Amino acid sequence: MEDAISDPEVIVIAMLMLFVLGIIIGSNGLSANNSGKRTLILWRVEAKLDLLLKQANLSFDLYQSLPPGVVEAPQRGEKIRAIKFYREATGVGLKEARDFVEEVQRRGPTLES
Repeated sequence: MEDAISDPEVIVIAMLMLFVLGIIIGSNGLSANNSGKRTLILWRVEAKLDLLLKQANLSFDLYQSLPPGVVEAPQRGEKIRAIKFYREATGVGLKEARDFVEEVQRRGPTLES
């Protein structure tokens, strides 16, 4: 009998379940005043996902598959447009989107969407 943890389908399902659990826990009963607890919960979920990815010999690069326009717009000097594209695609706030686009710019033109 094959070890269940080595089955890629089981690992993917487990990762998805952890992600959904993190969203549910992160959004239920945690107010803005309790951001430290929210951060801790999300950190724990992220650590578990990292462990599952490592176990499955998979890697994840957030900058590997970017929303259309996030790479091209800054190359054309349209940083604000890139931030807008990223916010629309992900639903993040302005500061997080700006930080992300600036990191894309730092990584340079080798990134492809």
